[in-house]
Amino acid sequence: MRAHLHTGWRHIPAEARGMAAALGNFDGVHLGHAHLLHTLHTARPDLGLAVVTFEPHPRELFRPQDPPFRLTLAEERLAALSALGVRHVFQIPFDAAFSAMTAERFVTDVLHEGLGLRHLACGADFAFGHRRGGNAAFLAERAEELGIGMTTVPALADEGGPYSSTRIRRLLQDGYPERAAEELGRPWAIRGVVQHGDKRGRLLGFPTANVPLGRHLEPARGVYAVTVRLPDGRTWPGVANIGRRPTIDDGQESRLEVHLLDFEGDLYGQTLSVALHTLLREERRFEGLDALKAQIAEDAATARAYLDRLARTGA
Repeated sequence: MRAHLHTGWRHIPAEARGMAAALGNFDGVHLGHAHLLHTLHTARPDLGLAVVTFEPHPRELFRPQDPPFRLTLAEERLAALSALGVRHVFQIPFDAAFSAMTAERFVTDVLHEGLGLRHLACGADFAFGHRRGGNAAFLAERAEELGIGMTTVPALADEGGPYSSTRIRRLLQDGYPERAAEELGRPWAIRGVVQHGDKRGRLLGFPTANVPLGRHLEPARGVYAVTVRLPDGRTWPGVANIGRRPTIDDGQESRLEVHLLDFEGDLYGQTLSVALHTLLREERRFEGLDALKAQIAEDAATARAYLDRLARTGA
């Protein structure tokens, strides 16, 4: 069931109050986040499960010059949290005014009075409030004074250390979407609206849907075997290129171009979610369009075989 989204902390309806809520950015909604939510639900199974998060990510406000880094934007994050049993997502607009709010006011005005929360959970390294003036210990102390329960959850870890969004970003940038999927609990996907391109793919015999990376992290450039979730819920196998297309235009803007295998239909203006399964090859330049066309045909065949095998084994 899809979680109810509340884009603020004021005027919350009565049925959304009294929840047990986990706090954080939840970029990627990975296995560490799932562990946090499971621990919270185990502590208070009598309360509805909720999340308090922020949009945009605070780093996007404070460091706008940074390259895009998001694993999940708001819509994909909401879907992933819903799949984990979250009933309410309180998505607080993170702007300059909110960033100036003290840690004390965040607890009393937002969590206690605004959202009416009855139990809180966060990781041990959670920091909040103006200049990150509040931490988990401060939150626990103030929650107790206000009659709110509190659970501080140690990070889920493996032999490589704690699961984290940073670690998953690095795996994707290094070209390991399979390993990223293991830590996310699902394949990593780029969600966006199909835009008009230059129709080069159609001329090469492989029409592509152009999905801008936007604020998403740019993974390793190259060709991927992918599955595409269509707006009607169908999932379709495909092959995608992420990069600057050096053979055609030496452009400076990276893009995601996905060819859906054996698909017929118009996708312009539709929202697609493109899940990356494996990097087939790195981006490279070809001598001409004929060589590029032959390589695309080979890439499509390789992607088809990989995805067929994936479907058979259920891996």
